[in-house]
Amino acid sequence: MGPRVQFILLISVLLVRLGGAHAAVDHSIYGDLLRRYVKDGVVDYAGFKRNEARLDQYLKVLENTKTESLDRNDQFAFYVNAYNAWTIKLILSGYPGIDSIKDLGNLLKSPWKKKIARIDGDIVTLDHIEHNVLRPRYKDPRVHFAINCASKSCPPLISEPYNGAVLEQQLDAVVRAFLNDRKQNRLEGNTLYASKIFKWFEDDFNKDIMGFFLKYTEGAFRKDLAANRDKIRIKFLDYDWSLNGV
Repeated sequence: MGPRVQFILLISVLLVRLGGAHAAVDHSIYGDLLRRYVKDGVVDYAGFKRNEARLDQYLKVLENTKTESLDRNDQFAFYVNAYNAWTIKLILSGYPGIDSIKDLGNLLKSPWKKKIARIDGDIVTLDHIEHNVLRPRYKDPRVHFAINCASKSCPPLISEPYNGAVLEQQLDAVVRAFLNDRKQNRLEGNTLYASKIFKWFEDDFNKDIMGFFLKYTEGAFRKDLAANRDKIRIKFLDYDWSLNGV
């Protein structure tokens, strides 16, 4: 074997090892469930309940994933998918028989503070995924439109998993869809009625809510916002915690 062939083989081995070090998570089980049981943001929890064993298989995939082996975008996608999939699992723990995710909490502990998600050998809460990982690590306000709290006022669950390879496109798409949905955000005169997400997480938007709207809104909505930017005041809509189910 000549030196040139040895060099090529060495490079091939290194590339395989590097590729393995950043191998993407197999979200195919979850993708199949989402395509079957989520349509236009409405979730068929009865369908998920019938196939809960399949959901559990996916949660096992997440549990066995070493997140440090993932690149940045795949990590982001992993945590968003984990948040959303474990939220579905949480809902199924009380479904049927609940009208809201809040029905799964009590005065002492909210549902978001229940230790339910198994990640990297730890059992963590949904709050941990959102507030200790996604928000501080990635500092991307679009995360608020990707994670789903199983409620009607929450940005809708999409019918596909988040994927590191197309993450930017997916995040931009969910933000645009939510901001341009008049049921969630609308302009009446000089008052912008906005989702309460913008009140709760104003700092994540650099205290520039209008700037964020102008970046992602479209058509006449964006034109009116831009023309009246200095006159517009923002009021936050009541949040509907009703279950986002059929």
